[in-house]
Amino acid sequence: MQTFGGSKIKNQKSKAILALLRGYESRNVTFMEPDGSWPVVWEQASGAHVWDADGKKYLDLTAAFGVAAAGHANPRVIRAGQKQMSRLLHAMGDVHPHGLKARLARELSRITFERWARKKSKNRSRPLGKAERTGKTIFCNSGFEAVEAALKTAMLATGKPGVIVFKGAYHGLGYGALNATHREHFRAPFQKQLSQFGHFAPFPTEPEELAVAGKTIRGLLRRQKIGAILVEPIQVRGGINIPPPEFLPLLRRLCDEHKALLILDEIYTGFGRTGKWFACEHSGVVPDLICVGKALTGGFPLSACVGRARLMDAAWPTSSGEAIHTSTFLGHPVGCAMALAQIREIETRKLVRRSVDLGKRLLSALSCLDRHSPTLTHSVRSLGLLAGVELRQPGGAPATAAALQAIKVMLHHGFILLPEGEHSNVISFTPPLIISEAQLHATASELRNVLSGQ
Repeated sequence: MQTFGGSKIKNQKSKAILALLRGYESRNVTFMEPDGSWPVVWEQASGAHVWDADGKKYLDLTAAFGVAAAGHANPRVIRAGQKQMSRLLHAMGDVHPHGLKARLARELSRITFERWARKKSKNRSRPLGKAERTGKTIFCNSGFEAVEAALKTAMLATGKPGVIVFKGAYHGLGYGALNATHREHFRAPFQKQLSQFGHFAPFPTEPEELAVAGKTIRGLLRRQKIGAILVEPIQVRGGINIPPPEFLPLLRRLCDEHKALLILDEIYTGFGRTGKWFACEHSGVVPDLICVGKALTGGFPLSACVGRARLMDAAWPTSSGEAIHTSTFLGHPVGCAMALAQIREIETRKLVRRSVDLGKRLLSALSCLDRHSPTLTHSVRSLGLLAGVELRQPGGAPATAAALQAIKVMLHHGFILLPEGEHSNVISFTPPLIISEAQLHATASELRNVLSGQ
């Protein structure tokens, strides 16, 4: 039941849907406020907007966890999916392939390792061979599966089980990925079943923290059998934590020195979110493996682990008729069709460049928040159209209650936002890349009004 200011405005349709969920969905999944003020029931979405079951319109500043980069229900992406559904709805994973899977694997190579190789070849005396400048893909269904495919690749390639991961990290909740996800909320109930191959190091967010992180990582590389370093270039669920620009180059050097693989989890930050196709490009670092998902298709469950071709061929054996890593829906034809259309949309509409331009305007608008809240301090950080507003109490404690209340009030004013960070005190912005400047300013203005009352 949606309430604000004591008024109950939710109709019978929404009430019935939430009652059905209470009765038949595991109670761990959908959080429902006892007073009915959260959640709203999504009915329809288009562009940067969402409509609930009651017909109320919202501006979505989340892009549904960053998925709708080219907008909700992008017409070209939808048409590609519909056309494919009428032709071939399902294929056979690793047995009988379909053409779109081959085309998408080729496209992922083009926008990752081939593009990066062209930039690096300008400074090389000899041209790179094909195995050095192309990528090969393992298709998966969700982000954590792509991470686990990367972890398997690292184990096969190096023979070393240890993986250095970072405090604040979120790599998904499968039993492999859970070893690399930091937050105790997710790990503690299953601790006895985890293999503990993940070794946590500090994630630096300030230049002075870089030396401490480097010392910890070097110590782990000396003491443990480390086959890989797994890192998000920016921790999104961790609270929009942006490291110093020297961080990824440091990890690249350390991996090279110790013959470990550098795995970048770009599931949230990929496909233009930060003002580059991939966030690692801000520091010019090329990983050994990159995990992508979310914005890959614009709304269909499909993810991928893409690795350097030479590495992938050395790590994984030639199929003998029974793949050692596969799934029923591997490289789903509808997902592949939508991914190809999504990539074209991002390119033709120049959404990566748009992320840069609008990101600057969003940062400027959010930077004024501190002058409008008498009882809270704010820290704003952003890169492209990825931004976070961290709220703290005057003494420095996380202002969790204030952040959650602000997000709830914004929801009932027609703006969808999410909290991030271990203490849920960071208001995050990951809007569709097609959002307008006016819509961003309207959001920032409304948030200033909401926070000024706290």
